Amino acid sequence: MELSDVIDSFYDESLEGLDLMEDGLLNLQPGQIESETINEIFRAAHSIKGGGGIFGFTEISDFMHGVETLLDQLRSGVREASNELTQLLLESVDCARQMFKASRDKSVLPQDRIDNLKIQQDNALVEIDATPDKIDLNEATTASAPEDKTDPSSQHWQITFKPQPGMLAKANDPLRMIKELAELGSITSRAILDELPSFEEIDPVECYLGWDIELEASTSKTEIEDIFAWVLDECELIIKAPEQPIEPENIKASPAIAPEPSANANQQNSGANASDSIRVSIDKIDNLINLVGELVITQSMLSRFDSGDTELDLEAHRNGLSQLNRNTRDLQESVLQIRMLPIGFCFKRFPRLVHDICNKLNKQVDLKLSGEDTELDKTVLERINDPLVHLVRNSLDHGMEDKDTRLKNNKPETGTIELNAYHESGNIIIEVIDDGNGLNTSKIKERAIEREIIGEDEELNDDQINNLIFQAGFSTAEAVSDLSGRGVGMDVVKRNINELGGDVWLESNQGIGTKVSIRLPLTLAILDGQILRVGNEIYVIPLSAIIETLQIDPERVNTLPGDAQVYRLRDQHVPIIRLDEAFNTAAEADNLEDGLLIVVDSERQRYGLWVDELLDQQQVVIKSLVSNFKQIRGISGATILGDGRVALILDVTGIVTACGRRLAMPSLAIA
Repeated sequence: MELSDVIDSFYDESLEGLDLMEDGLLNLQPGQIESETINEIFRAAHSIKGGGGIFGFTEISDFMHGVETLLDQLRSGVREASNELTQLLLESVDCARQMFKASRDKSVLPQDRIDNLKIQQDNALVEIDATPDKIDLNEATTASAPEDKTDPSSQHWQITFKPQPGMLAKANDPLRMIKELAELGSITSRAILDELPSFEEIDPVECYLGWDIELEASTSKTEIEDIFAWVLDECELIIKAPEQPIEPENIKASPAIAPEPSANANQQNSGANASDSIRVSIDKIDNLINLVGELVITQSMLSRFDSGDTELDLEAHRNGLSQLNRNTRDLQESVLQIRMLPIGFCFKRFPRLVHDICNKLNKQVDLKLSGEDTELDKTVLERINDPLVHLVRNSLDHGMEDKDTRLKNNKPETGTIELNAYHESGNIIIEVIDDGNGLNTSKIKERAIEREIIGEDEELNDDQINNLIFQAGFSTAEAVSDLSGRGVGMDVVKRNINELGGDVWLESNQGIGTKVSIRLPLTLAILDGQILRVGNEIYVIPLSAIIETLQIDPERVNTLPGDAQVYRLRDQHVPIIRLDEAFNTAAEADNLEDGLLIVVDSERQRYGLWVDELLDQQQVVIKSLVSNFKQIRGISGATILGDGRVALILDVTGIVTACGRRLAMPSLAIA
């Protein structure tokens, strides 16, 4: 393994450690001391500091030393948790992330921020030093001694430390750990040579030695474990105190920095910044290898027909091609699964966001997360981050009342925001729900009329009025703040979601709350499509957007002023959009009844797309056009069909918006 690979791994694992610290700090309650949560936070900080020292990142190691000292005071009971301390530690975690990013990008460190936080850390340490008897552990009702703390009178520790193969290759130096033990007290050590091979078999990058160490020190088992925290999964570690039973206890503690991707992986705080790597579970890799094996078998079966010695058996040839088709489809789905990540990677950034904004606005809000295991494509996950952040900030700023107002309205003083995700009909649905004040529908309508977005005599239901907030530059905020009220944001949310091939809509009841729903495709790489023809042009429309297709009955077509046409479908009127007119191409059919109507759904409203003919249904690979052509509203990409022809992929929401149907006929749109 190259050193650069080891350092990259150190970056990733340290960022995960910072995420673990942040989660723990957000769960820390004021007055809390000596909890397992504090121990976990401390171990993560200690590992990051130790790793920084190993790899020569002295600035990071020095900065984390102050954090580690504050946490050590918490876990030893010298100080208790407080909101002020939690905020200082959270800001320190943010600064450490910034330092890691600067180090990885070889950019300038945020020195002013580092110095300022170091001063705050020092001031906090001095404050406790000045009042050493601040906490009486015998009287602290919240104190609970960790199980692994031993009797302070135990001075003699027996430690067995055996590195496993590969530990040295990750730049972990066992001598450094032994030296750290020596800082706790007096040590004597004996090398364990049981696994030392012959000279010819020695690999210079492996460690074959172990050590039996006797430590004379007034210390705890936890402090000894912390020295080995960076390598707990890569060594055999036995720690025996004098009063323990003869049988040694094998230490198999959870590593301070989790090796598996979790919901609080480093992506949660990277915002929209794309990562160039992804962790994949071994099960997905094994499945991929198995499918490749099946593909090789099928290829061998078909290859015998290439030789002139084998008589062509049409039935066997068809069976082989059918099997090849199944193998290819399974392989395709398996490869796509590798890019799928749980949305928990995105959701887990929001507890910190809600915590910080509530402190700023002096509001009390509980955040509830559900559906974190729902998976979607990595690219979609990265690009949905910013829209969700804006929606949550908007709920906290605009929607959620302060506690006095909530009590006055017979509501619990603590509000609730829910983030929920689930799969539905080949899409993922993400909901942002709050129990705040809801939208002021009459005020939205009044502002929309002022800005001439709608006419005074235009008839809209409440949902249609509320969804006007997604119009560009629309805002009802009376004052500008750094959270909202600048007339930008909700339209950007809608545009970003539309660019992903998704929809967004909201429902709101004044005084009760608001629910914003987002529908997104699971992946941007492949879609199940319906191929259609308009004149000589071939297009593809996502199957997920189609409600139904039908032959047109001329008696159900009504023409409105301005030549707009609607189709009466059962008890609804569906606006008709002619694709030949939308794309300025010649249709084959002269009359509406000679073509077909594809009823589609866009943001919970239905429209009819008129086409000449429906062709096949098939999966298509989406190719972007933006790199070579400008963005065209109504076109989301292109694909190459089986016969080699290029077909444009339709963006239903873009077509509807471009044709101006949504606001032109609001009374006919289906809610």
